[in-house]
Amino acid sequence: MAAVITDDHGRALLIQHADHHHWEPPGGVLELNESIEDGLRCEAREEPVSTSTRPAHRHLQDMTRGIIALVFRRKITGGNLAPNDETAAFRWASEHDIRELATEAYAIRVLDALSPRTSPVIRHHDGVHLL
Repeated sequence: MAAVITDDHGRALLIQHADHHHWEPPGGVLELNESIEDGLRCEAREEPVSTSTRPAHRHLQDMTRGIIALVFRRKITGGNLAPNDETAAFRWASEHDIRELATEAYAIRVLDALSPRTSPVIRHHDGVHLL
């Protein structure tokens, strides 16, 4: 699950993971018996930013591992961004920045969510590249 959080300038929030240093949208894996709403609230707390939630916006499927990723578009409403044990850095990224910083499989999640389309998009990837 990932949250594409946008600011008033149409930029998306990317986080740089402290362990592998890749740039990705905030997100994580749902725990057993955890609702999507609870998981999103938990991720928002971990990424110290408050947002309003909209329904699932995009879907991607990692064909090599059988993983389905739900991508939610959210709007920032407040909070302070600060590095923590999981996040080394934050960046408000333009579409160009997203393409430069994130791997193809993560960049397309963000770019699809930023698009004006209202119907879900299903993308197949191997965890890094689109198939």
